[in-house]
Amino acid sequence: MEKRKPLKRKEEMKPVSRDHHHSLLLCWKIRTAFKNQVEVERVKKYADWFYEEHVLPHFELEEKYIFPVLGNEDELVKHALAEHRRLKRLFENEEEPLKSLSLIEEELEKHIRFEERVLFEKVQEIATAGELKAIELHHASGEFKENTEDVFWA
Repeated sequence: MEKRKPLKRKEEMKPVSRDHHHSLLLCWKIRTAFKNQVEVERVKKYADWFYEEHVLPHFELEEKYIFPVLGNEDELVKHALAEHRRLKRLFENEEEPLKSLSLIEEELEKHIRFEERVLFEKVQEIATAGELKAIELHHASGEFKENTEDVFWA
């Protein structure tokens, strides 16, 4: 098994990586719900809340302040933007919630791993101090606020 060296995140980028941690927890919650045969409607309701409160603002931050560091013509940015579009369609799909949630669980995790291990590493290499400061300043401040209305994963 290949051993990965720990990722070093610059201080200004750490809050964005913490967002990713919460999204990885969403993937775990979906997997747990499926394993425990939780009603799909309950999981979908939580996923919809998470999408509105956390995913959309996070995508906006990345698209406005992180991806421009590399430029819209960068292949890594094009890849990330295509994944953002795909994930948005999956979250917004009301027709097949079970299928969409299953795909969200898989694709969101893969997307986060790509951003953390590849895209953000490149951004950190070339970002100016001003660009890093802009990322930090525009990150939605405050701690993650969980929705505990229905803790189906507990």
